Amino acid sequence: MKAMPTPPAPRAPRRDAAANREALVAAAVTLLNRDPAVPLEAIAAEAGLSRRSVYGHFATRDDLVREVTLRGAARIARAARPAPIDDPLVQLAALAAELWAQVEHVRVMARITVRGPLVGDVAQALAPLRAAVLDIVRRGTAQGRMRDDVDPARLARLVEGAALAVLDEAAATDLSRAEGHRLVVVAVLGMVGLDWRSADELVRTRPELQLGAHPDGHRGADAPASTQAEPEARAAVAEPPAAAPEPQPQPEEALR
Repeated sequence: MKAMPTPPAPRAPRRDAAANREALVAAAVTLLNRDPAVPLEAIAAEAGLSRRSVYGHFATRDDLVREVTLRGAARIARAARPAPIDDPLVQLAALAAELWAQVEHVRVMARITVRGPLVGDVAQALAPLRAAVLDIVRRGTAQGRMRDDVDPARLARLVEGAALAVLDEAAATDLSRAEGHRLVVVAVLGMVGLDWRSADELVRTRPELQLGAHPDGHRGADAPASTQAEPEARAAVAEPPAAAPEPQPQPEEALR
């Protein structure tokens, strides 16, 4: 009996096809950050392609938005990791500052990622980050550094909500990078029980919480959102998608 021939391995996409796909994703994040309702034709034109050529990569506009959204969530989850800081208050504040540095230059697109219709898929990508916040809060309450009148799992979700409230404000207004940095840190520290004056003092005196300690924001400290550079928005999604992280058990449903 003759051996069955081995089927050929699937060919990698041609370099130009892969480059066109990346151009579409980069164009999508640039234009979606300006207008979440931007039509597919405009995205294709920004990428230097025809609308018809888009369908060789994405069957629908929703599929393109899905890829942009999940790439962004995975990138944030990989980049924003708790720094090795003993004080849980400072560690939480530093994590909030790092998250702001990661998203402030694509703030509208970041808001779509965490508030949009793909929130369930995004929750899986952000599960390790949420677990890290919960761990910090548990240590903070155990050490008496954070309020203990709220269950730690609920408090961790409220911390997330405080950070997202700053992102909402930043997406809707011309909030500067520096003010967004200060507000997100003060907001999360206030949620865990620190009064605003003490939180503001912590921001001004701890080196880990200084704006310069989080260089990924790219722009000048006082530059408003309207001056953001397009290459930065493109860089936010230029890398290929990472493998989706394995789902991690969550103590309660994530804060919406």
